[in-house]
Amino acid sequence: MKICYLSDANSIHTKKFCDFFKNKGYDVSVISLNDGYIDGIPVYNLNYDMNEVKKDSSTRKLKYILSFKKISGIIDKIKPDLIHAHYATSYGLLAALSKFHPFILSVWGSDVFDFPNSGILNKMMLKYNLKKADKVLSTSKVMAEETRKYTDKKIEITPFGVDLNILKPYENKYDHRDTITIGTIKTLEEKYGIEYLIRGFAKVSFKYPGINLKLEIGGRGSQREYLENLTEKLGIHNKVEFLGFLNRQQVVEVFNRFDIAVFPSILDSESFGVAAVEAQACGTPVIVSNVGGLPEATSPDVSSILVRKENSDDIQNALEKLILNKDLRISMGKSARRFVEDNFNIKDNFNKVDRIYKEIINV
Repeated sequence: MKICYLSDANSIHTKKFCDFFKNKGYDVSVISLNDGYIDGIPVYNLNYDMNEVKKDSSTRKLKYILSFKKISGIIDKIKPDLIHAHYATSYGLLAALSKFHPFILSVWGSDVFDFPNSGILNKMMLKYNLKKADKVLSTSKVMAEETRKYTDKKIEITPFGVDLNILKPYENKYDHRDTITIGTIKTLEEKYGIEYLIRGFAKVSFKYPGINLKLEIGGRGSQREYLENLTEKLGIHNKVEFLGFLNRQQVVEVFNRFDIAVFPSILDSESFGVAAVEAQACGTPVIVSNVGGLPEATSPDVSSILVRKENSDDIQNALEKLILNKDLRISMGKSARRFVEDNFNIKDNFNKVDRIYKEIINV
């Protein structure tokens, strides 16, 4: 089977798709608006600086549409059995304009939650792209519901799974530790609500001075300095460590070090919770905001505790519950691993996509 992805070559999710289907023996290629490299995969870069495109005016943002003829030429050269566009607006529009079929379209999040609300032309464009697609995929149920506002087509749920052979609990995961480590790994931007985690952690730290608590924050972003200053202001800087960028192996190590992982997003349009799935795969109980697709990425009251967004008191209460009850932390952590095994094994999730591919090309 020949698959052509229209997708950001730098995205970890694009790389996962490519790796999985390449390893199945399929002929895989990628057309990417921006420069990128994927080991063993032909990548056709269109050399756009997407940071500049995103900063541009609403109309000029669509200047990459001018590349659709070039993309059609690349598709003619590749001669794929199908094309799969990831993101319903930019790549979805280019796939629709190419007039190639079969064409599968995956919605990702802001393309259906935010983009169509910015104007009637945006809404019409999204509807057009969905209409032209032969199949529509969504990583979560909540995002599928949002997408149904713009199409009456059946939407297949295909979550972003994780590799359970890599993301797994270490043998000493639940051994006695003198310090209870709480943490998160996310981009340090306002929308991910890390400020509320810091404030909730500060409250529980001062309430229980006799318990050794530590907060670790992985990731980089524009809020790094603000968040560091906040820990100083709250008087907890000696208990908080900013880890910076983490590679794949470091992510596994850090999630195993966490006793509790917290994902306090403030986005109602949060499409899914990949990081929450990764933490649970490592046997770590999670606290997540009750927004978007985050709750369905966990098993509420079994592997997770749900909190209201932008609510540090809720985070404090959830932390207290898990900090004061070691048996609950361990049981929820073990339940978290089982939940991911049952629902988010990358092999199962991608095999479902493979069945969709075979169905659409009648193999």
